[in-house]
Amino acid sequence: MNRASWSSLLLKRRSLKELKQIHAQGIVQGFLQFQPSSCRILNAYADFGRAREAEMVFNQIQDPDVVSLTSLISLYLQTDDPRKAFSVFAATLWAGHKPDSFAIVGAISACGRNENLGHGKIVHGMVYRLELVEDVFVSNALIDMYSRNGRIHTAEAVFSSMGVKNVVSWTSMLHGHIKCRDLESAYSVFNEMPERNAISWTAMITGYIQSEDPVRALQFFRWMRIDGEIPTVVTLVGVLSGCADIGALELGQSIHGFMCKTSTDSDLTLLNSVIDMYSKSGSVETAEEVFKSMPQRDVYTWTTIISCFASHGNGSRALEMFSEMLAAGIKPNEITFVAVISACSHAGLIEEGRRWFHRMRDFYLLEPKLEHYGCMVDLLGRAGHLDEAQGLIEGMRVDPDGVIWRSLMSSSLVQGNLELAIESGKKIIELEPDDDGVYVLLWNLFASGERWKEAQEVRKLMTSRRVKKKPGCSWIEVNGIAYEFLVEDKTHHLYEEIYSVLQGLTVFRSRTLGCWFFFFVRRIEHYHFAFA
Repeated sequence: MNRASWSSLLLKRRSLKELKQIHAQGIVQGFLQFQPSSCRILNAYADFGRAREAEMVFNQIQDPDVVSLTSLISLYLQTDDPRKAFSVFAATLWAGHKPDSFAIVGAISACGRNENLGHGKIVHGMVYRLELVEDVFVSNALIDMYSRNGRIHTAEAVFSSMGVKNVVSWTSMLHGHIKCRDLESAYSVFNEMPERNAISWTAMITGYIQSEDPVRALQFFRWMRIDGEIPTVVTLVGVLSGCADIGALELGQSIHGFMCKTSTDSDLTLLNSVIDMYSKSGSVETAEEVFKSMPQRDVYTWTTIISCFASHGNGSRALEMFSEMLAAGIKPNEITFVAVISACSHAGLIEEGRRWFHRMRDFYLLEPKLEHYGCMVDLLGRAGHLDEAQGLIEGMRVDPDGVIWRSLMSSSLVQGNLELAIESGKKIIELEPDDDGVYVLLWNLFASGERWKEAQEVRKLMTSRRVKKKPGCSWIEVNGIAYEFLVEDKTHHLYEEIYSVLQGLTVFRSRTLGCWFFFFVRRIEHYHFAFA
């Protein structure tokens, strides 16, 4: 075997086992004394994501060139280790090598993922010295780096100065605004894009999901399908999350059907999202059917189905699933224990909840977080153990948030302990001064006890902080389209008919109500088919 045939064999490797055999043959034949051969082996290990083996090969190269150094940088980025990636870039400079555009892009990406603006600016300065300003890939990396570091205006300046922009450039700018929670600017960039792809559509959908605007996210998904763009797995996960948030069961079912048609129903992450969607839409039986049909299950699959039963009040069934999970050899994670303790709370299993809370820390070495403490406070509060719940909060290793105090407040009201409820409410106001609901609740508590002076103080505090009562909101899904309505909302084009139906609901009896509601639904269906 000569070097040419060995290199040809290396290109045809199909598995890590074959690669190791070829590597061993290269050592025996002495091919690795030649730098190009070592670089090929290094790149091959990088393709499999094997950082340890690639690093060992790199350390054996006597005089690594820029190509081998860049391969190692890319590998560390691939394995999500940006610190090491930038260290290799620094070693490249220290060795006297002139970095090429690939090395520069790797260094900029490392600064972005590591959120190191100082190093990023230094590399940006090198871009000018190396005359790489016109390189579109370098500019795209700079946009991403500045966006990740919260410098969106600098990212916009880089974008504006680009002579040539590709779809990645536009998408990078789009992602930048979404990272900075500026969906209005992201939408403007999206509308200006001369060309869109699945990534740009997905960015907008996930952006609205993260901003807790699932209705808008589902609208974008519908426009994406109309535009003829094929959704990716990431897109479908985001849309299923949106369906779960507002209970859009009909659309969720259609996406599940789409998965079956496109053979994506074997993707574990997607199936986990499907179970979650059916669970939050109230279809517990369907969620369990999907779970049982899965050939493979990971810890997130088990956690999702446990949460499904727990959230629907079937704590006993949730704990049965947890026992099956442990019997299958699956190690629970922190989210699993949130579901388990929540299940104990719903089932009233106080001792069981205490036991798993302590086992999580002592046996599984998982330090309780706010979510676990919150579940335990809820468990103890439901059972009337308010003193123990309060003691648990005071002994927490982390500062309690508003959710925990809200849980104690709710339990105190149920148990009739108004003083503890008032104390908890004051804690919530300290932590979340914009929470309008707590002000109203506290005012009602003081008023019910005829403590008018304190009630007036709550109202004055609410006025001075300009806290206004947020309008309630609800959703309805018709033919896969989700509609959002606010209290006294008159922005919908059919608001006159809607209010007419609402007036009818207060006057007519059940049979007449059904007719009015059917009329309202048919009007929305007519609008959907006329303008969709």
